[in-house]
Amino acid sequence: MSSVADVDFMIHGLFSYELFGHTVWITTSHVCILIVMLTLILFALIANRKIKSATEVPDGFQNVLEMMVEFFDGMVSTSMGKHAYKYRNYIATIFIFIWVSNISGLFGLRPPTADYGTTLALALITFVMIHYNEVKYNSPKDLWISKTSPLPPWLPLWLPINIISDIAVPISLSLRLFANVLSGTIIMALMYGMVNRFAYVWPAALHVYFDLFSGTIQTYVFTMLTMTFVSGAIGDSEE
Repeated sequence: MSSVADVDFMIHGLFSYELFGHTVWITTSHVCILIVMLTLILFALIANRKIKSATEVPDGFQNVLEMMVEFFDGMVSTSMGKHAYKYRNYIATIFIFIWVSNISGLFGLRPPTADYGTTLALALITFVMIHYNEVKYNSPKDLWISKTSPLPPWLPLWLPINIISDIAVPISLSLRLFANVLSGTIIMALMYGMVNRFAYVWPAALHVYFDLFSGTIQTYVFTMLTMTFVSGAIGDSEE
């Protein structure tokens, strides 16, 4: 059995630099995010090249690309209806980024989504999108009515509660994803720390659950909530 000191949570400072009088560290988390991003960029470049030379009878990789497009089109259309065409690229992008980040533990990386800075940034993008659409598709009168609901508009006692509820959206989105991925990372680190060199094959089952199964579920939850909130902000607009 190994001591607690031997447990490695896979986050280490690699090098630091001074910025405006503060020491800024580049950690393994930053490197893992970079690896995920470069992987996705490479995949996008290969996919773009393949689509440009697509054949009428698709081969293996073209089949995969077409299945991915059909999957995302179906998922976004089901949740967002007539507004799906505007948001399918964004939803597909965050879905793929979060999913690849979540399963990166299978390849020996520390999942970028196990760091709150990553999940908060994603949630803030969604937060801005929600309120941008809220302002774009609703009149000031409708916004006031929605913010003072369920009481009459002339009695805005519920306004502070609704504002707090709006602010809580990015916090809940980011914390849900962060906490679930981080918990799996911690459990696996503790497991490897306890069994040390005896952990060769059997921990793969735990990786499948925490990285693949749970990671996929959390990806789906984040994107579904994003689509639900954005659709709610747009309302019944015909644009």
